[in-house]
Amino acid sequence: MVKFIFITGGVLSSVGKGIMTSSIGKMLQIRGYSVSALKIDPYVNVDAGTMNPYIHGEVFVTEDGGETDLDLGHYERFLDINLTKISTLSTGQVYASVIGKERKGDYLGQCVQIIPHITDEIKNRIRSAAKTAGTDVLLTELGGTVGDIEGLPFLEAVRQFRLEEGYENTLFVHVALVPILGSTHEQKSKPCQHSIQEMRRIGIQPDIIVARCRDPLEPEVKRKISLFGSVPYGAVFTSHDVEHIYQLPIKLDEQGMGEYVTKRLGLDGKVANWSAWSAIVDSFVAPTKTVKIAMCGKYTKLADSYVSIMEALRHAAAKVGVQVSIDWIETTRFEENPSDVDLLGNYHGIIVLPGFGARGTEGKISAIRYARTHKKPFLGICFGFQLATIEYARNVLGLEGANSTEVNPNTPHPLIDLLPEQRSLGIMGGTMRLGSYKILLKEGTTMSKLYGASEIFERHRHRYEVNPEYWQRLLDGGLVFSGWSTDHRRVEFFELPSHPYFVGTQSHPEFKSRPGKPSPPYFGFVAASAELA
Repeated sequence: MVKFIFITGGVLSSVGKGIMTSSIGKMLQIRGYSVSALKIDPYVNVDAGTMNPYIHGEVFVTEDGGETDLDLGHYERFLDINLTKISTLSTGQVYASVIGKERKGDYLGQCVQIIPHITDEIKNRIRSAAKTAGTDVLLTELGGTVGDIEGLPFLEAVRQFRLEEGYENTLFVHVALVPILGSTHEQKSKPCQHSIQEMRRIGIQPDIIVARCRDPLEPEVKRKISLFGSVPYGAVFTSHDVEHIYQLPIKLDEQGMGEYVTKRLGLDGKVANWSAWSAIVDSFVAPTKTVKIAMCGKYTKLADSYVSIMEALRHAAAKVGVQVSIDWIETTRFEENPSDVDLLGNYHGIIVLPGFGARGTEGKISAIRYARTHKKPFLGICFGFQLATIEYARNVLGLEGANSTEVNPNTPHPLIDLLPEQRSLGIMGGTMRLGSYKILLKEGTTMSKLYGASEIFERHRHRYEVNPEYWQRLLDGGLVFSGWSTDHRRVEFFELPSHPYFVGTQSHPEFKSRPGKPSPPYFGFVAASAELA
């Protein structure tokens, strides 16, 4: 029978539920159990696709084209699994489904209410996710903070879930902040206690409490949380600061959490085998050589906007045997003060990041030109790839005013234009070119050598592409199109052979990067950058 673990959070948002969910999954996985994960987001949006990254962080794309919360990226990286659209659930999805059923007459004669109709839909979605995954254990993370009004139907649903599935098949893990006062350096458990009380008021008694704290919990503080949280002392654990996030499952297991979880769920006592994961963790131990990377984009004030790219760089650095130091550069500064672009000389590599819209575009193009002319390793991702072709067209081919029709609909040289199938669309949500597509790599190119293959799959999220009318001019000018869609209608990769590493990709290879198995374009970029360090 499938076991269900529910992870909730308290005191404040971004308390680390996603990493905790991933860590619990890893502790089960290394004991030989199959695991999958589901993220519940209480927002009324159907998915994360239409939200600004400043509002909700990175939009993570699944193999089947789901536009999801960034936590799914954590699940995939920790557990080395590919999730799907069914691995995410929002208020918008739930209400759309229930209202659709009501309009079809499925509830004929009934007054449709939060309980039981909304809560039943939530429970059915959770069970469906478990059945589809065919897993031993389904981990379900409830987004937001306990006490948020929008999260109440989901908490009520999982409260009912325990009654229906049984105590022995369900486990509640509550993650709450334990702050440390700057003046006295005391660990203060009161916010955590109040968070647990709110859970119990809703009708859920946590089975495990995880204190998110800078340092391991003091025994006395742990006793307080145990007493007032009504859990055994051995069911209180600390998620404390670690050098890098992939250490956390081992740290929690050393506290006894893995053993406690399996015993509580009645899983047989399989032996934990950390050897493979420990080897990956050890590869992240900070080497002496540091590679400085300039991350040039428009959402740089919130690092969560690009969390998969950061992790892909770290995966690559661990494999190369260096550490990366990342600086975030808002490219509007290059538009306001053009001479500031010379600051890029302080870096070993330059990435131009994904994004939408005109703001900061000319600054990104300035950064690309600097990377090209100063032989700095460069990687352009999605919009960065598109802008790199524009920079090349303007400054090498002499196509003055070349641009994307997204930025300037009246450009005399539309190097980047809307995909043909996008022109007749009337809605924004879920209509981009999304998910995994096969890419054909040109033999003998940098990309084919890095991937070690002629056919690959990478995930996508875009509406615009390199205009076929300009392909030949770009090729004649020295660019190499090293990756194509299977029908040769779209350019997927380009590179510049005369440059140490100048690569752009329309895809998002960072979404498939894993610790111990870095994304090839990122590995090549970090390796080339390390040559300058």
